[in-house]
Amino acid sequence: MKRPLEDHAARFDEKAATYDDDKSDEYNAAVSLVVDHAAPSPSDTVLDVGAGTGAIALALAEDAGRVIGRDISEGMLAEARRKAADRGLDTVSFGEGRFRAPNVPDGVDVDVVTSNFAMHHLSDPEKRDAIATLAALSPRRIVLGDVMLFGEPDPNEPFYSPDVDDPATVGVLVDAFTDEGYAVTAVEYIHDQVGVVVAERIER
Repeated sequence: MKRPLEDHAARFDEKAATYDDDKSDEYNAAVSLVVDHAAPSPSDTVLDVGAGTGAIALALAEDAGRVIGRDISEGMLAEARRKAADRGLDTVSFGEGRFRAPNVPDGVDVDVVTSNFAMHHLSDPEKRDAIATLAALSPRRIVLGDVMLFGEPDPNEPFYSPDVDDPATVGVLVDAFTDEGYAVTAVEYIHDQVGVVVAERIER
């Protein structure tokens, strides 16, 4: 991570009120693909990490039994809670949590993990630790939409902000999932620097 966690939280607190106003086509495509691949059943509990203002969590709340949204920014969480209340959704809750400390309530079994446009803030070793933490929850499926590199990015037109972001290659992410006992069942290309990875737990 190129900046302290507190800096990232403060940066997103400042953006929270207008975060939804100007999202790229690539971001919206990733949201749609993450939701489609998550495909929770009515009995499933979904953990959405880096939930932001709730784009993924709220979309899944009508199909899943329960959705737990986690983020480091209280400003973003407040927006997500407001939207959930406006829509009358009582199957989704939002609270503080992060990839390596997702703060899942005791006794709750997680069936599906989702995340969109959040993990790229971590360094590659931190991403591996994050994926290991999520895999330790034993979800059957993990769906990651993010800034990720399918090749060498154009240094003059990076999709991300080099001073705060640290995206991994697709290969690094695939290796991290397979090392934790997951099979990567889909890699969706959206842009040279944006994609979605779907990993399914290998039953032993």
